[in-house]
Amino acid sequence: MSISKKYFFWLALSGTIWAAPAITPQTFNLNSIMGTEQFSQNVMLMLSLALISLLPFLLMATTSFLRIVIVLGFVRSAIGTQQTPPSSIIISIALFLTVYVMTPVWQEINATALQPYQSGALTQQAAWEKGLLPLKNFMIRQTREKDLVLFIEFSKIPPITDLNAVPMYVLMPAFILSELTTAFKIAFVIFAPFVVVDMVVSNVLLSLGMFMLSPVMISLPFKILLFVLADGWYLIVQGLMQSFL
Repeated sequence: MSISKKYFFWLALSGTIWAAPAITPQTFNLNSIMGTEQFSQNVMLMLSLALISLLPFLLMATTSFLRIVIVLGFVRSAIGTQQTPPSSIIISIALFLTVYVMTPVWQEINATALQPYQSGALTQQAAWEKGLLPLKNFMIRQTREKDLVLFIEFSKIPPITDLNAVPMYVLMPAFILSELTTAFKIAFVIFAPFVVVDMVVSNVLLSLGMFMLSPVMISLPFKILLFVLADGWYLIVQGLMQSFL
């Protein structure tokens, strides 16, 4: 018998083998953890970060940005310049015009909801409801009635007697659809004179027998000249601002 076996045999005979220590079961109280103030702060921080990541989508879905950026994109396509002005410039112009258009709405939200909430005059729920009203009024003014009725019918909500009571998840898609429709209507008006220039240039080249010469190459300078002489950027920005009145 080896030494190790003799050793364990001797311990068994002498009764000195120790029993494994008993493991006391630990209880895990989830309610006590979720009820702490630290847990609530962590959840609020996580929700805040999630909302910050959604800000670009909310900007496009609830403001004038969508209409402005689509119209400016159509202007570039109508003139025929592929990357002039660049997309970054178009987005920057649309963003600053959006700030200009939406500033009265944001000021009203600040005066009626944010400032009273910070001073303690309103609860969080009341401030949220009051803050949504100016934004809803702006969106409702720009939303076509048929688009709003469409999404109200599909949402299967009770009949709406007050437009301010329309839920945001119903108003937002109706607003987006109306903005797309309005932007394409403006784009048609913008395209019309440039299409005429293209047709005139094409007919002139055809009558001269210049089949190998691209009409786009010839019409592009004339379209740029027409746009500059008509003060096109001023007219487009003016029309966009008036469309939100």
